[in-house]
Amino acid sequence: MDYIILLIVILTPIISIILSYLLALIAIAFYTLIERKFLGYFQLRKGPNKPRLLGIPQPFADAIKLFVKEQAKPTISNSILFLAAPTLRLILAIIIWILYPHNFQSIYIQFGILYFLCVSRINVYPTFIAGWCSNSKYALFGRLRGVAQTISYEVRIALILISCLLILHNIDWAMISSRQKSWLMFIAIPLILIWFTTTLAETNRTPFDFAEGESELVSGFNTEYRRGLFALIFIAEYTNILFIRLTSAILFFGVIGPAIINRGLLVLKTIIFATLFIWVRATIPRIRYDHLIYLTWKNFLPISIGLMVLILSLVILI
Repeated sequence: MDYIILLIVILTPIISIILSYLLALIAIAFYTLIERKFLGYFQLRKGPNKPRLLGIPQPFADAIKLFVKEQAKPTISNSILFLAAPTLRLILAIIIWILYPHNFQSIYIQFGILYFLCVSRINVYPTFIAGWCSNSKYALFGRLRGVAQTISYEVRIALILISCLLILHNIDWAMISSRQKSWLMFIAIPLILIWFTTTLAETNRTPFDFAEGESELVSGFNTEYRRGLFALIFIAEYTNILFIRLTSAILFFGVIGPAIINRGLLVLKTIIFATLFIWVRATIPRIRYDHLIYLTWKNFLPISIGLMVLILSLVILI
């Protein structure tokens, strides 16, 4: 009997983590389908309308097609790092989903915001490795752009998070997601505007998708990646996108009602944020790269620092 109890105690957190990862991957598959559908309607054309059942099997068909193809790599590439970079990128994107606040969470990380910052900041290294180990000039240019863009906007994300945490008086991810009543969306409108634009650039979304600027760089740092390895990079990118949307919903929308209702509303708020990002992609054209860097260092940095100092002053006075 003791062995059974011990086995249950050991397996419960493992099963909880695996289920969180599987559900996150399924959400990514259907998010890509929704994005293609929405872009089709936004641009007055149909999305994936040929497959049956409303195109629901399409993400699974795409995954099977990518992973069953024969894998190829450039002969001049550094083979080990060439294979390791997409895998590392996916691992970093997946492990952050431990923070997802559900009712049966078995692992509790008290300083979840710090965990989020640490893991998301390491994401720049797989991009760097993927562009370097391909030994391709196009991948090299994409790597330089992607790393410069990511590092530039990481500073803004940290400053905005500090400002939000000063208002919420809490750094516990679980407490913020389940008990905070403040709706920062209405209290700190400048913060959410800068956050929205910054997360677009951080996740390489239009109009800031320069890490994969196809018109200038063929395909950016992942130029030499195809088939299964490209699928890993693609999944990791959309995993980060969805988690950033979840973070936006937790930080800027308050809690309503009991826990069960709040969890359902959290999913709805995340979908709303994700839909806004698709809307921006369908509406705004890509800007120039120098305008992107100018925007972050000359505009967003002074505004973010000024807002943080203002909020800190108000918190101390109040």
